Amino acid sequence: MDYKKIDDKDIEFLVSVLDKERVFTGERIHNDFSHDELGKISKMPDVVVEVLTTNEVSKIMKYAYDHRIPVVARGSGTGLVGACVAIYGGIMINMSKMNKILELDEDNLALTVEPGVLLMEISKFVEEHDLFYPPDPGEKSATIAGNINTNAGGMRAVKYGVTRDYIRGLEIVLPDGKIIEVGGKVVKNSSGYSIKDLICGSEGTLGIVTKAILKLIPLPKKVISLLIPFTNLDMAINTVQKIVKSKVVPTAIEFMQREVILAAEEYLGKKFPDNSSDAYLLLTFDGNSTQEIENSYEKVADICLEEGALDVFITDTEERKEAVWSARGAFLEAVKASTTDMDECDVVVPRNKVAEFIKYTDELQKQFHVRIRSFGHAGDGNLHVYILKDDLTKTAWEEKLSKVFEAMYSKSRELKGLVSGEHGIGFAKKHYLLEQYGSDYLELMKNIKLSIDTKNILNPGKVCQ
Repeated sequence: MDYKKIDDKDIEFLVSVLDKERVFTGERIHNDFSHDELGKISKMPDVVVEVLTTNEVSKIMKYAYDHRIPVVARGSGTGLVGACVAIYGGIMINMSKMNKILELDEDNLALTVEPGVLLMEISKFVEEHDLFYPPDPGEKSATIAGNINTNAGGMRAVKYGVTRDYIRGLEIVLPDGKIIEVGGKVVKNSSGYSIKDLICGSEGTLGIVTKAILKLIPLPKKVISLLIPFTNLDMAINTVQKIVKSKVVPTAIEFMQREVILAAEEYLGKKFPDNSSDAYLLLTFDGNSTQEIENSYEKVADICLEEGALDVFITDTEERKEAVWSARGAFLEAVKASTTDMDECDVVVPRNKVAEFIKYTDELQKQFHVRIRSFGHAGDGNLHVYILKDDLTKTAWEEKLSKVFEAMYSKSRELKGLVSGEHGIGFAKKHYLLEQYGSDYLELMKNIKLSIDTKNILNPGKVCQ
């Protein structure tokens, strides 16, 4: 792609809009801005700018558009597919300093925030007002704009849905610098195309989110989790179907295997409540009374025991909850710490195909002689599968990784699954998106992109490009 190379005049303009202290070049750019959390895709931007207002973002985008300079917006950098990496250099806009909670509207159950507010800050703030923001991705240090751009889901998606379901309105800076507002505090809307839903999940390729109005709900008063061991994963996953059919709706249904639990124990230096079984379900129930929750979890506990569960551990104390959920929250870091390098497959398959897919990954371990670890959301079929490098040479690792990925994504398509459940496509998974949907579908996506970003300057090279 033919983009203008950043020069001294461009830097002078950026300094005039911001000031010298918020414009970073050369050695002043921290290495973190060259990659995301997983670090597989790496490229340093030519300049990093810290913005504080929508107007600053608008001025920078207009200048970039007029001069055909590529721009990437970035938050905490917790992604895993290279979506926030400036693969064509250019300007990286660091949005993390736009981090104010602007308004809590309790009458309309709406929270207005800037894009750099962290997910954990939103949760803490609204819970102090007896309100609840349900989306619950594993990485709590992600920014809300990052969640919006990937349509992040998380563990509570079974009952409450994903980020898109909780976006009421957005303020967006378009690639040419224009500022538009879409949606609002209204509960329903049939006023033309739903641009906000198009932006949500677009991975920063269509516009830059500078403000978001989030939908809130009343905070459930009680939360209880069940940890349920099974002899094998087949039994555990088959039980999920029975739970779903029972019409009881848990907040979360997670699956995990013994190898990942042991890795989390070693990583955290503390014991999981039980590590003797090969497979576990972790279910959470919430409600406004203990009786309401008990009615739900007792029915589910009976179903699990009928299906061969070895026991049912109730985590109803703060100590037990912390032991279970701290381990679950540490799975990714624990797996990462156990090897020299790794990459992730974030497929989503129909719920009744989860066990078949995971069994297939076990076959791939033996076929390619690599370690593969997995956990994920059994309730919605979103799997997090990690291929580990260990002591393989770089050449052997890259060769095996490519073959394992091709096999996994092929199996996902066979099972009527999709490339990504919540981490997005970014740069790393574009090839598999093409295999999934074919050229006609991707051509439609490209045309949507170019109708909004005619010069293709906003996060170029990602998703469908």
